Amino acid sequence: MTTVVLADDEALLRKAMASLLPMEGDITVLTEAGDGEAAVRETLRHRPDVLVIDLEMPGLDGLGAVTRIRDELPDQVILMLTRHARPGVLRKALKLGVQGFVSKSAEPAHIASVIATLHGGKRWIDPDVSALAVVDDCPLTDREVDVLRATSEGYSVADIAAQLHLAEGTVRNYLSTTMRKTQTRTRHDAARYARNRDWL
Repeated sequence: MTTVVLADDEALLRKAMASLLPMEGDITVLTEAGDGEAAVRETLRHRPDVLVIDLEMPGLDGLGAVTRIRDELPDQVILMLTRHARPGVLRKALKLGVQGFVSKSAEPAHIASVIATLHGGKRWIDPDVSALAVVDDCPLTDREVDVLRATSEGYSVADIAAQLHLAEGTVRNYLSTTMRKTQTRTRHDAARYARNRDWL
């Protein structure tokens, strides 16, 4: 039997998966979480065999939740569900050690099969998701992406510096480089440009 914590902000989809996954495989859904904060809390509390988590959630998103979970449970097995697998996001998730990626439009039987694969110590990335990962024309470094992502969320230079453990001057240098690479005039324009191209 494989135990699962299911985290997705779309209640209808989450409830459907919670009902269908046990029918498709030897799976027990321990609990559900409707946002990233709850995903962290419930995963640390229940320590499931596999955390099934949506990439895009309001507030703390899937990547943010995985980052916090990894601090406490470095070996947690994670399956990430995604609708839009942006190359930069996929790269970052892989660096965080996410073992599996499945499209949110996948059949429950397929998701159940991937959960079993991950629980068995293997990895899985859906072909349509992995195809997007290799089509990556993003000129930004991972650090520049981090800085622009924080900018797009409305943080000041001082806040970004504190968040990323960088000097404010270093953050300004990163922002200046991103504006040059995106040929934009402000850091907010650079963030918007990068987000529109699915680099963040």
